[in-house]
Amino acid sequence: MPIWPQGWRAPVYIRRVVSGVDEQTMAGVVARWARARPDGVAVAHGGGDLTWADYLSLSGSLAAQLAERFDPGDRVATWLPDGAEPHVAWGATERAGLTAVGIGWRAGAREVEHLLARSGAKAVIVPPGTDVPPQVMAIELSLDGLAGRADRGAPDASLALGPEGTFILNSTSGTTGLPKLVVHTQRRWFYFHELAVAAGGLTGEDVFCSALPAPYGFGLWTQHFSPAILGSPVHVRSRFRAADLLGAIEESRVTVLAAVTTQLILMLDEPAFAGRDLSSLRVVFTGGEAVPYAKAAEFEDRTGAKVLQFYGSNETGAASVTTIDDDRPHRLGTAGRIVPGMQVRLFDPADRTPLAVPGRGQPGCKGPATCEGYWDDPQASASLYTDDGWVLMGDLVEIDADGYLTVVGRTSDIVIRGGKNISAPAVEAEVMTHPSVSVAAVVAVPDAVFGERVGVFVELKPGAPEVTLEEITSHLASRQVTREWFPEHLLGVGPLPRSSGGKVAKGELRARAVALRNE
Repeated sequence: MPIWPQGWRAPVYIRRVVSGVDEQTMAGVVARWARARPDGVAVAHGGGDLTWADYLSLSGSLAAQLAERFDPGDRVATWLPDGAEPHVAWGATERAGLTAVGIGWRAGAREVEHLLARSGAKAVIVPPGTDVPPQVMAIELSLDGLAGRADRGAPDASLALGPEGTFILNSTSGTTGLPKLVVHTQRRWFYFHELAVAAGGLTGEDVFCSALPAPYGFGLWTQHFSPAILGSPVHVRSRFRAADLLGAIEESRVTVLAAVTTQLILMLDEPAFAGRDLSSLRVVFTGGEAVPYAKAAEFEDRTGAKVLQFYGSNETGAASVTTIDDDRPHRLGTAGRIVPGMQVRLFDPADRTPLAVPGRGQPGCKGPATCEGYWDDPQASASLYTDDGWVLMGDLVEIDADGYLTVVGRTSDIVIRGGKNISAPAVEAEVMTHPSVSVAAVVAVPDAVFGERVGVFVELKPGAPEVTLEEITSHLASRQVTREWFPEHLLGVGPLPRSSGGKVAKGELRARAVALRNE
């Protein structure tokens, strides 16, 4: 299989310890830039800028407080909107020898409680005034308030996590219901960073803008790791607004943008797009779902940037990636070439037997970008791996003779809405708690902006009154279900088609959903 890109080799790390801090950790990275350029901007977040000196001081002050309360190895969750706060909090947990539990700011109450319970978190770091479950301690984080206590210093450097320590428990998108917790080390993200540098030709001269939620994989490397390792500023926002992001790109001369496909489409459709000077952009990393060729090509033509993507999962990291050296058909029409440092194999999804490459099958990975399994969930971890240790993904792919990978289908029953994986069976189970609903069948409804939206067919209980979409979503809200799970289309009310085995004929319903959208 050809090397990608020409002459590139997978990185080999040599650990360097300077002044008691390992430079292959974020604590070492921040300390280095605080010495070299204390007034340089690390994170620009709309409400102000976090300098490298502030980053080091504030994370150290919070780390000292955490070290007084908790023992090394304890879990402390972060439930924070995007901005400078998550990065300060993760810097603090790392320096105090604690494992962070990343919770997305939009998570519903039930999801939050599940993640706190599953992780065994002893506390959760939140904005002032946030309601948290009573079983955990709330640590309110205000950067202004923390700055006033920065004279408390920092904990002993010997407490800090090393590259192989459990840095963060990162929640999945819930493809099988409530999310599982994926174990991440910093080592895998430093490796991933090197892949991104090679793919996009990244340097310390770049200016980043990340529109992703920071606790998830795509957000972690584009906000917390790669910009900092390069010493580059990263622009973030607490909430995505297309017009606001376009303004930030123009005003700050952003060169590297990270956004899911839905966000790119919303930016293209924003009336302000035509009036903005976006010529500084040279690389756009996207993903989370299939990238429509025409939309990606339009974005490239209108900005001059090249649209790139990694293919993988929260669990596997990177299996393949497109690069600035790929031609447009490969760059936009495939998921890129297999990463040489990551072993990728194809399996038969029915029985997990290995298949030949080139060919078609379910991909599995081994290599330095893969996770360490699921936290405190041996059954889920066992289902993630083959018997001989390959980490499986939930897609069907084709790999050609040149090593380019193309996604052609799925093995799991999910809806991918704006890059977020939503479990169809999990939503069905929630809808069927409605007193009128006997059976529910959730399918993906094609959508020009979000890629897919959640659609539902329902079969009513005998004699039950009719049900509306609003009644279903109100019922789910009363059950504290995460809003991203709410059906957006009630596609049909009545008897559902069954297969010969008696199961709901999902294939027929998916075809109906597509036909309804095309009417």
